[in-house]
Amino acid sequence: MYYDTNTPNNMTKRLYRSKTDKKLAGICGGLGNYFDIDPTIIRLAWVVALFFAGGGLFAYILAWLIVPEEPELLHQ
Repeated sequence: MYYDTNTPNNMTKRLYRSKTDKKLAGICGGLGNYFDIDPTIIRLAWVVALFFAGGGLFAYILAWLIVPEEPELLHQ
């Protein structure tokens, strides 16, 4: 779990794209870390959204563009 160290109590959760747990862009790894669940479950949800809802690919690309990659300090 990543926390913003610039806040007074240092306990604000931040969403980042994962550098270590990624298949494409690290979106699912980052979401899994943020929600404290297995990223494989999130990857399966993306596939289901892709085939059944049709917006999965658009949502993934949008998240790829919006969600920042985790900083080097958090990666170490």
